[in-house]
Amino acid sequence: MIEELTAEPEPGRKYKGKVKTIQPFGAFVEILPGRDGLVHISELADHRVEKVEDVVHVGDEVEVLCLGVDPKGKVKLSIKALLPPKAAPAPDASTGSATAAEAAPEAPAPEAPAEA
Repeated sequence: MIEELTAEPEPGRKYKGKVKTIQPFGAFVEILPGRDGLVHISELADHRVEKVEDVVHVGDEVEVLCLGVDPKGKVKLSIKALLPPKAAPAPDASTGSATAAEAAPEAPAPEAPAEA
């Protein structure tokens, strides 16, 4: 318990924390007793986030990754870094994944000469 009170955030370590406050630019998450860090809006999800409240709310428990601590002691956190990577989209003919020869329509068969 005393270790938690004197612990310093470690870059690269996962923490479970509680969202304490929300600002237009991100959410402050308490990761250690009395020690919080910022999850910037760009680090909340793997897609564009319009409003922080679209992803998290005050009181939510979240898992975060410590990205680093700046010289002033500000802790940078990320939720996005812990998300599983997105699967590659399946090939689609409309995306041009087929070769030109595969995508080109077949030429019409030559007509047989008409018999008289």
